[in-house]
Amino acid sequence: MTSIHAPEVLISEVGPRDGLQSVKATMPTADKLRWIDALAAAGLREIEVASFVPAKLLPQMADADRVVQHALRHTGVRVMALVPNLRGAQAALMAGAQKLTLPVSASAAHSMANVRKTPEAMVEEVKAVLRLRDEMAPGVPVEIGMSTAFGCTLQGSVPEDDVLRLAVWLAQAGVDEIGLSDTTGMGNPAQVRRLFKRMFQEIGSLTGSAHMHNTRGLGLANCLAAHEVGVRTFDSSLGGLGGCPYAPGASGNVVTEDLVFMLEAMGVSTGIDWSLLMAARESLRTGLPGEPLYGMTPEVGLPKGWSI
Repeated sequence: MTSIHAPEVLISEVGPRDGLQSVKATMPTADKLRWIDALAAAGLREIEVASFVPAKLLPQMADADRVVQHALRHTGVRVMALVPNLRGAQAALMAGAQKLTLPVSASAAHSMANVRKTPEAMVEEVKAVLRLRDEMAPGVPVEIGMSTAFGCTLQGSVPEDDVLRLAVWLAQAGVDEIGLSDTTGMGNPAQVRRLFKRMFQEIGSLTGSAHMHNTRGLGLANCLAAHEVGVRTFDSSLGGLGGCPYAPGASGNVVTEDLVFMLEAMGVSTGIDWSLLMAARESLRTGLPGEPLYGMTPEVGLPKGWSI
């Protein structure tokens, strides 16, 4: 199948940040830059390239400034960085990041483990980041990835009303987009469909991406459920790299390659070139030799007569 229309969905590649911060090995900077180049060549239009946190906490992200500045060479790619606080936001904006994403957890237990703040305190941190953004770079969107929106291995169940209340607070604060993250891989399609539908009812077009994990094998099913109720941005990671280091047992981002195949097989255009995506997979393999890469479609290839 070959898409001739403008892409109908945005696949936001999070491997260079979410993926790399979750593996023990540190990819050399030169290999990281080549991998990002390959992702851009494949047609990824948004790439989360780095996290601006202290290097002593995440040595994999010690080169964040350089990575952002290199990624900015690519036209047609929005360069995104994760920032957990005001200090990180300032560093990311100074480096030239074109979009900021902040993790705000719906679970108080995960929030304390991840950023050492309550969800309410994180809303105040977000407000400070928005004021800084308005001063330094008014055109840069600020996205919230709401962690543990579908359950938490530390707290247990997370009431949907808590998720929606937090989303409303963040919308009122002035963020540009609020996505829901299945940080611990506890979500199921009925839950995903229901919660995203309620999100659209509460905050409308500010409803953002679906960030699903494949911890229990439901990553693609949950993406499909989100798509059915109107979500058009999906986070995924090449080779399925990634998870949350502060959520025990949270492994396995949705595999970009399998997500692309599923959507294209449904007739939903992604704007991604399959052969160049496979080349990016090889760049990742070269930069992290010995690291397991996941994905069903890359193992068997496209069906006969198909092209993406």
